Amino acid sequence: MHITRRQALHMANGSVFTSAVASSAWAQSWPNRPVRLIVPFAASGPADNYARFMAQRLQESLGISFVVDNRPGGGGVIGADAAAKSAPDGYTLLVMSNANTVNESLIPNKPYSLQRDFVPIAPINSSELLLVVHPAVPARTLPELIALAKAKPGKLNFASSGPGTPYHMAGELFKAMAGLFIVHVPYKGSAGARSDLLSGQVDFMIDAVTTMAEYARAGKVRALATTGKIRSTVLPEVPTMDESGVKGYEASIWLGLMAPKGAPQAIVSRLNEEVGKIANSEAVRQLWAKQGAVPMVQSPAQFARYVEQDIAKWARIVKISGAKASE
Repeated sequence: MHITRRQALHMANGSVFTSAVASSAWAQSWPNRPVRLIVPFAASGPADNYARFMAQRLQESLGISFVVDNRPGGGGVIGADAAAKSAPDGYTLLVMSNANTVNESLIPNKPYSLQRDFVPIAPINSSELLLVVHPAVPARTLPELIALAKAKPGKLNFASSGPGTPYHMAGELFKAMAGLFIVHVPYKGSAGARSDLLSGQVDFMIDAVTTMAEYARAGKVRALATTGKIRSTVLPEVPTMDESGVKGYEASIWLGLMAPKGAPQAIVSRLNEEVGKIANSEAVRQLWAKQGAVPMVQSPAQFARYVEQDIAKWARIVKISGAKASE
């Protein structure tokens, strides 16, 4: 049977219409059972805490349970892989961070790809970091630290919670943008890194503002700069890296929500709307400000571009630094 071009277009349009109707109907009945949020990091950390907060708020707004499922390991790879292999039905979602975007270049042979195997839903929030030095380091400002590092190449060192973590990458970005040779000292977690910083075994580190603020106020470390676009609400007296001379510097820990590739667009759109509504509410903005976090509200398309740009940003730093998944 010969099909004319007009008939083919009519059939195609009918197929699209049928698909759109099916997707819309699916979204209207969704969710009718618990939704699982896979967090690829350990319980009680920032990602887990914000995931549980968002799960509770989504449960209240949508009237169904949102259950957090911690799948730590591999720097976020194990949990992300489990999410990638889940059914794309809107009942399994991934709470990801920029640790996952770093992994795209840090661990190129992992079994999934963020851009190939996931659909971006919405960002959640962003938390700036804080560069602190041990009081014995003779630098009271960031320009002084940079001058010291340039005067003594390879003599200064900085600690991080491990190779490829956002804290490590923030340090490598600082080195690259300021043109410095500083030795990275990786630890298995932030606790050991902080302990050695406080005892003077290492010179400086970049860590969460809320964690280091109390040590800075007690004089146990010296806060030199924050890493966000604007000053931190937790330590507003501390200038940003950009203000301190490293123009254009920005590093943070941000969180977002993704679904396995193939998730119905109507569900993605609905989740985006709900997450944005929660994150942008005045009560949540005020609460997160005390924790050094800023809501991020973007459309799925905007978030997709943000993820793409973040992957490219850290791919460049991974290449420059020669960072490996384990050192």
